[in-house]
Amino acid sequence: MAGCCRSPRTVAVAVLGWGRPAGRRRAAPTRGLAGLALAAGVLVAIAAPNVARAAGGCPSRTLVVSAMPVELGPLLAQEHVSKTVHVGSRDFFVGRLRGHRVVLALTGIGPVNATRTTREAFRLFRCDGHSAIDSVVFSGVAGGDYIGDVLVPTRWTLDNGRHFYGVDKGMLAAVRGVASGGSVRLERTNHVGDPLCLCAPSPDTLPLTTVTHKPTIEVGGKGQTTDPFDGNPFPCLPGGGDVFGCEPCPEQKHLVLDTATFLAEVGPLISARFIQSNINPASGESPGYAAEDNETAAVDRVAHAHHAAFLGFRAVSDGGGDPLHLPGYPSQFFVYRQLSADNAALTTLAFLAAWHPSTP
Repeated sequence: MAGCCRSPRTVAVAVLGWGRPAGRRRAAPTRGLAGLALAAGVLVAIAAPNVARAAGGCPSRTLVVSAMPVELGPLLAQEHVSKTVHVGSRDFFVGRLRGHRVVLALTGIGPVNATRTTREAFRLFRCDGHSAIDSVVFSGVAGGDYIGDVLVPTRWTLDNGRHFYGVDKGMLAAVRGVASGGSVRLERTNHVGDPLCLCAPSPDTLPLTTVTHKPTIEVGGKGQTTDPFDGNPFPCLPGGGDVFGCEPCPEQKHLVLDTATFLAEVGPLISARFIQSNINPASGESPGYAAEDNETAAVDRVAHAHHAAFLGFRAVSDGGGDPLHLPGYPSQFFVYRQLSADNAALTTLAFLAAWHPSTP
């Protein structure tokens, strides 16, 4: 999954594929991506990166985040990027997406990374002393009932149901309209992985996978975010492909050289609890949850703290409908990750096109 030199975005557009209520399976660890939001004309102060001022007022922005490169790639391929803001190890892609001023970003895998990246976005994009971000959308994959289905829970928890963070009613109404309208054509067939990260000379050289059912958009239920890393940030790997990479696939241009450092950082995180909750998802079943993952509730909590609207999309990457009869996560995740990530992105794009927030 090492990165390689390529022409950014062109292959991503060519392979863009466009997911029933999630079951109790443990979600695949996801890498995050925090946002897409500044309009043209926004000046980012390099000396004081926490200030972003827009000429002639403070237009609102939507932060669109994903955890892994495979999840953000389909969205980045559709965005009209006006600039990329580099802050430390994080990149924020600023532009427009389906009529919205957006900021796109990878959060990284796990709730700690998701929290840090989302907080950084709110800190960075400010105007007249206030956050320029008034809404947040998460697009990614998770474990569930049927592979390819897109799940949209109405509330999320970080502590197994003791506390919940809700989603915005207006955003929820918009996605219900999208789901009932039947205009979103979710994919049943797609490539195994992102060709940009896999250095494929052509998408046609990658194997295709087809699920046995017609994926649907399911709105409702509760979502749960868990932390198999015991409060530690899961490290990324520069040039490390569409799951472990630090950059979206269109931005990975070099072969990874620091695998040893990555393995040294990851080693302490591979505890017995991690193996039990991720490699043997059946043992970690949590009844009553439509979707389970490792980031969404953490992002929702930060959005809630900043009084920003929030909605999360999670497409099933490991579950039923597998013609290969693989033994669940992680094998199903690595085969169906692209199909599910693309279905999540397709639903996110359709939602953005239909959603018209009441405030400018």
